[in-house]
Amino acid sequence: MRSTSIALLLVVGLWFSSSTVLGKRYMRCELARKLLEQHSFERSLLSNFFVSTSPGICLLEHESELDTAKMTTNPNGSHNYGLFQINTRFCQENRRGGVCNIKCAELLDVNLREAASCAKYIQATEGFRHWNGWQRYCRNPQNLPNLKVICGI
Repeated sequence: MRSTSIALLLVVGLWFSSSTVLGKRYMRCELARKLLEQHSFERSLLSNFFVSTSPGICLLEHESELDTAKMTTNPNGSHNYGLFQINTRFCQENRRGGVCNIKCAELLDVNLREAASCAKYIQATEGFRHWNGWQRYCRNPQNLPNLKVICGI
């Protein structure tokens, strides 16, 4: 009986140690701070993109519901990945590639390193028009959350 219990604990322990986090749903302020502090979003970009009035957070709330594991399929058959809902034009499935030279699966990573880097590139080159959610929900400043008031950023 004791050896069975030890074996079961060993199997469960190995399963937990080998499992990976499949995604994370961020809270609004938590995400804004992470992008500011850990992913070097510039203050000038943040003041327009994420902080005082925040089309970025509005965009992410509508595109991915702040969920890093979100994947969607578009009518044309392409896919969007992760928190920023980055299209397969910017990544390659199963290997590095696309405009951002990354694997699409890396856009689902909770550490956001590759996703944040690619999103900054897209925003710098195409602006917010890459994201349909911005066009529909976030273009009007009255719809934007004020993270300076809400989060104290």
